[in-house]
Amino acid sequence: MARRHASGASLALAAPEDQLFTATELNEWAWASVVHSTCPATGAALHAPGHPAAWDEASALQTLRHLAAAEVRPELVALMAASAQHDLPAFCDDELFTLGAGAGSRTWSLADLPTVEAVPWDTLHDIPTALVTGSNGKTTTVRLVAAMGAAHGWILGHSCTDGTFVDGEWLTRGDYSGPAGSRQVLRDPRVQAAVLETARGGILRRGIAVRRAEVAVVTNVTPDHFGEYGVHSLDELAEAKFVVARALSRTGLLVLNADDPTLLRKSADLACPLAWFALDHAHPRLASHRRAGGATCGAAQGRLLLHWAGATHDLGSVFDMPLGAGGAATYNLSNAAGAALAAAAMRVPPVTVAAVLATFGATRRDNPGRLDRWNLAGLRVLMDYAHNPEGLAGLLEVAGGLRREGRLGLLLGQAGNREDGAIRALAATAVLARPDMVVLKDLEGYLRGRTPGEVPALLGEELLGRGLPAQHLTTVLDEVSAVDVLLAWARPGDVLVLPVHGLAAREHVASWLDHLGETGWLPGSPLPLPSPT
Repeated sequence: MARRHASGASLALAAPEDQLFTATELNEWAWASVVHSTCPATGAALHAPGHPAAWDEASALQTLRHLAAAEVRPELVALMAASAQHDLPAFCDDELFTLGAGAGSRTWSLADLPTVEAVPWDTLHDIPTALVTGSNGKTTTVRLVAAMGAAHGWILGHSCTDGTFVDGEWLTRGDYSGPAGSRQVLRDPRVQAAVLETARGGILRRGIAVRRAEVAVVTNVTPDHFGEYGVHSLDELAEAKFVVARALSRTGLLVLNADDPTLLRKSADLACPLAWFALDHAHPRLASHRRAGGATCGAAQGRLLLHWAGATHDLGSVFDMPLGAGGAATYNLSNAAGAALAAAAMRVPPVTVAAVLATFGATRRDNPGRLDRWNLAGLRVLMDYAHNPEGLAGLLEVAGGLRREGRLGLLLGQAGNREDGAIRALAATAVLARPDMVVLKDLEGYLRGRTPGEVPALLGEELLGRGLPAQHLTTVLDEVSAVDVLLAWARPGDVLVLPVHGLAAREHVASWLDHLGETGWLPGSPLPLPSPT
């Protein structure tokens, strides 16, 4: 299958379970063959990178035949077919094969697969599983659903942009929002239920590891990552995220945000059962869905209401939920509504959902790196992962409620794999808050083809062009050093907004801010030295 798009074309092909890696080589060879051909406009030779076999047809065919022969595993194909007959999940990578999931799983090396007859089928089973995707709020929603499942009594495993976790234990660190993180959680024999962040990049690069889930959540779809993997519009991005619906079980539920116009429009193309959430319980889509017997979640008169199985459950005051910051963090209330529906689909009782929402976010351990808050002798500090215009706008809205008469300081940076227009859009969002100081930074490990300082230069140019005074702008490429510049600038009554993206930098900054609070540092006075490591 070939798909043309604004930046070229994508080629996809199907293959048996024991020929998938060979198929990827074939796909790359097809691309390289085109790239090495002559340009139709100029007649000039185009050269492909890599081994000469990429464009030498005879050599390439010989290489592909060897790869296919080395990969062929009839026992794997037989096991996959048997798993379907036993109604069990099955998944593999280039080293391991797994039947069942979590506490009901067994894993074997691909080099030592059992026969179908040797598998202890009666010991294998599935576990309740939720998938979470979207442009914003994925990690918060994952953590919320995981907390609800743990409160229900399960040993919970979850994966997200910070790593993989089982029963509160941090197993691996880094961005595990793709299939590798899902497989790691689902292979852990302790796990009784799983919540898996399923990001766009992982879907488009390697698909999804999970073929069976009770529920999937799409938090929203916003203009982000355009230009990558042939995605150039919100509709195309929604289609990529809707891939999670293919993993749903026969009775599985897809939970969608009715406040997102793209999801509203594109949902007409879906055949799976739906549930809807929105900030307003009276949203027309929620109201019509309830009349048709469907599940919804939204707020009415300051209460979050879950409508499930024909009954409406009061989940508590939105103003008392720590995650909502007194109702100011409306995006987190949206995350809470989506999480409530996901937990209900996993058969977590509404009373348990309400109990978690009443406490989740009261400490930074619940949701580290997302709307972390400090009050340092009258200086209010917010640290968050906000990484696109919509996320930054939500964070700045919370800051606006804290600002009162003080000044606003902002840390600003962006990953290098965004288009120039998306980087400028982030600056355009920032300037609307009328910051008194902006410190531009690089994102360590996320330059992604850009040179150091290139993204800050684009951000700065847009900020100045939109009227930010030059004296309100400086550049400090290192994230931690940039935070120190803002702390040295701040006075009591000010608000600092710190989107810190590197995991190590985030932990350092959190430790540093805790230290300042413990030592009684006063804003406007020199920072204590040295900064903690």
